[in-house]
Amino acid sequence: MSNRVVCREASHAGSWYTASGPQLNAQLEGWLSQAHVTKRPARAIIAPHAGYTYCGACAAFAYKQVDPSITRRVFILGPSHHVPLSRCALSPAEIYRTPLYDLRVDQKIYADLWKTGMFERMSLQTDEDEHSIEMHLPYTAKTMESHKDDFSIVPVLVGALSESKEHEYGKLLSKYLADPCNLFVISSDFCHWGQRFRYQYYDESQGEIYRSIENLDKMGMNIIEQLDPVLFSNYLKKYHNTICGRHPIGVLLNVSKNSLTQLQKHFPVKFKKKKKKKKP
Repeated sequence: MSNRVVCREASHAGSWYTASGPQLNAQLEGWLSQAHVTKRPARAIIAPHAGYTYCGACAAFAYKQVDPSITRRVFILGPSHHVPLSRCALSPAEIYRTPLYDLRVDQKIYADLWKTGMFERMSLQTDEDEHSIEMHLPYTAKTMESHKDDFSIVPVLVGALSESKEHEYGKLLSKYLADPCNLFVISSDFCHWGQRFRYQYYDESQGEIYRSIENLDKMGMNIIEQLDPVLFSNYLKKYHNTICGRHPIGVLLNVSKNSLTQLQKHFPVKFKKKKKKKKP
């Protein structure tokens, strides 16, 4: 029986982002230095997974809100681009490599998730072919470098879930969001527009096509901020926006909803009843 540690290589390094550790470190520092703290400490962030040439600066604004001093576990939920999945899948890897340093998969949490029977096991090849999780590894490593020996990651590949399954996974994962030591990273780009994506929605009242796309995405972002999975689902049904991380986002919204429900059960809000005025 082999005791060899299973490692996921940084398969997109050298193409989607630089494979040079020092160069990557300098790039991330530069982008982070230009971002501002507005919502720190964040409990969950949504950030893109395109090549860093396109989205490196944008992602910095999300990661700037992470507080490494309290974060001990990072859940990374990314959509599956290459393999059809109707559920969520976990990796066989124990170590995820980055050009900065290696990240350790939380085997205890993985064991707990396996016991639920709700997860598939993706192959190492599937994991290394997929970019949606990997593109968040360098930023996670950089953000957490001051506590790099004190945290672990929980990578989850999210399939094309039905609304009911998004609710089920949200309920399952809600206890982890309730723990302030856990951070949820949701991997998602927004609208994919054009013939290639079979999506050409255009609201002429917005002017140029890019204005229409921008308005459509901002509409979705505003709905996401309301933390209501039903509203987000209705938005997708109405506009069919090609948000590639819509299922991880749907899971997060259900996680948030269930976490709030749990908190209300433990810490119910009491309202004082107004006394009725006596009739003269």
